Amino acid sequence: MSLRQLLLRLPRYLGASGPLRGPLDTISSVISWRGQSSRSPAQWSQVVSEAEKIVGYPTSFMSLRCLLSDELSNIAMQVRKLVGTQHPLLTTARGLVHDSQNNLQLRGLVVLLISKAAGPNSVNASCQNYDMVSGIYSCQRSLAEITELIHTALLVHRGIVNLNELQSSDGPLKDMQFGNKIAILSGDFLLANACNGLALLQNTKVVELLASALMDLVQGVYYENSTLAKENHITDDIGISTWKKQTFLSHGALLAKSCQAAMELAKHDAEVQDMAFQYGKHMAMSHKINSDLQPFIKEKTSDSLSFNLNSAPVVLHQEFLGRDLWIKQIGEAQEKGRLDYAKLRETIKAGKGVTSAIDLCRYHGNKALEALESFPPSEARTALENIVFAVTRFS
Repeated sequence: MSLRQLLLRLPRYLGASGPLRGPLDTISSVISWRGQSSRSPAQWSQVVSEAEKIVGYPTSFMSLRCLLSDELSNIAMQVRKLVGTQHPLLTTARGLVHDSQNNLQLRGLVVLLISKAAGPNSVNASCQNYDMVSGIYSCQRSLAEITELIHTALLVHRGIVNLNELQSSDGPLKDMQFGNKIAILSGDFLLANACNGLALLQNTKVVELLASALMDLVQGVYYENSTLAKENHITDDIGISTWKKQTFLSHGALLAKSCQAAMELAKHDAEVQDMAFQYGKHMAMSHKINSDLQPFIKEKTSDSLSFNLNSAPVVLHQEFLGRDLWIKQIGEAQEKGRLDYAKLRETIKAGKGVTSAIDLCRYHGNKALEALESFPPSEARTALENIVFAVTRFS
């Protein structure tokens, strides 16, 4: 059986080919790098497909050595037992293997592209013993895999259900308990493989960078969960500066520090490393804001579609409106104790939050492009620029 055939069969092992729909189907809101840009899916896929050709092979195949291992095969057999339940882990698994909108792994792709854009270090010859394929060192390819493993592990762990908040419509308690156990086990397995891969790189600075990125991720998720745990989180006074700090931790740190680590593996100087860090940081921030904007700019949006009340457009809307008026709007949008998201969405669209969020997205996109100016012109640099253009284009 070919590798492609095996990939196509994986969704069958997980049940139906599409994602779950249900009250616990919240995983799409946290997979920010899997959300569509404002371009059509075909155009977005073309940008990434062309970039993948530059780095040598599709990045969706990078972590197959881990995903198809005997250990994870055993976990996959346990995940099958969740078919028919509403546990978010099944949604995550299906989304990683078969995403009907966009089956892409952009973090690893960006790491490979920026590695090729920087090229080998002409001054320091200590890397000449490394294997190089398509202008990228083997250790940099391993780093791209590690980055994806860490990100995937985070998605799996974020799918753990809070059993104290279960409702009767969410299904049997035993299904959710079992799903949580498998989510913890599989996420830890992916993290263990990432740590093992980091050790094999034999570079203490790279280990330190990725370890700090993992710490940032955990801290960022903690901030998000602590906010969501409050009953009155919709009235929290979160400014855009605080939002930026928290979003960098949860969505930007991994890519930024992985890009910097890729430069460290090629022995580039501190200036080049900082430019790579800045590109990763602002690219991630721009994409997160783009994802936050989708419920407000899509032509076809379901009236029942909810959105994060701590997303960029909402936070900016609150800042322009003022806390008192915001609380009043929240009250007006509530009906029988439930928030009418369709009504609130139209209220926010009528304000300045959406247009300000678009401006902020383009700001971070421009900062990412500025960081690329220090890299020599090349196909890889153009591909990195095209990804920014795809994320910051709003029709």
